[in-house]
Amino acid sequence: MVRRRSTPWIHRWSRGLISGIALAGMAVTAYLTIAKLTNQDVTCPTDGCDIVLNSPWATVFGIPLSLLGFVAYTGMLSLAVLPLLLNQPQQKELRKRVEGTTWTLLFMGATAMAAFSSYLMYILVTAIQASCPYCIASAVFSWTFLGLTIVGHDWGDRGQLVFTGFIVAVITLVGVFGIYNTTMVRDDGGPGIPIINTSGPAEIALARHLTQTGAVMYGAYWCSHCHDQKELFGKQAVRELTYVECDANGANPQVERCRAKGIQGYPTWEINDQLYSGTRSLTELGQLSNYRGSYSFKNQ
Repeated sequence: MVRRRSTPWIHRWSRGLISGIALAGMAVTAYLTIAKLTNQDVTCPTDGCDIVLNSPWATVFGIPLSLLGFVAYTGMLSLAVLPLLLNQPQQKELRKRVEGTTWTLLFMGATAMAAFSSYLMYILVTAIQASCPYCIASAVFSWTFLGLTIVGHDWGDRGQLVFTGFIVAVITLVGVFGIYNTTMVRDDGGPGIPIINTSGPAEIALARHLTQTGAVMYGAYWCSHCHDQKELFGKQAVRELTYVECDANGANPQVERCRAKGIQGYPTWEINDQLYSGTRSLTELGQLSNYRGSYSFKNQ
């Protein structure tokens, strides 16, 4: 007699666990959405929650990001419970097909949410620099979703699963960065992510020195490395730099100047008639430009 293989417990409970996490995520995002729409302070052990909720990243196309999160959690809950509603004997075949389809959609949704949450955690640490327990909880929920969709179902072709996940993650990150760069407005009125860091006296002095010695920063408004470079200087010091926009869709573009200089990557610094590509530390920029002032930079 052939012994029937038992179903792993995680396969039996995975949809229930996903549903529970989705409900928790819906509760968190609903609370944050109400607080955002009513301009109320968020109950939080730190002041980081309000800082994040009022940051440029908290709104997309005028819609609170928390509301979009609520919709995403609702979608995950719906996909998780849908096959469980088909419990009649005559619905057996339909339920089997729905289970297969919803598992694929659950995995794709979890991958997209995990990728988006990873980007937001990066922004939280590097740009906003604030602690937000609600944001961290939502990120943990998203990553847990991904783990449960991977181990909670008997996937036949793991290679195809990895490939699908990679494609979804790339599309998500490219889309997210593109949306933020086109919907956000910098202090100078141009498109792109605003600079969050403030400048210290050393950053401002270095920026003025670079401009006085003819140094130029070439970049593009959508370039993440250019944004990282500007964050090192801070918003006040960036205004002192000579910056050349190389994308025709950016503010005050100088495309022909970039072509004439042979700029192929962003950012690229021109210092003493030499080109240096990539994000550079302020110390290195000071050394390259023979800066003699203070190196007590606050942003590195």
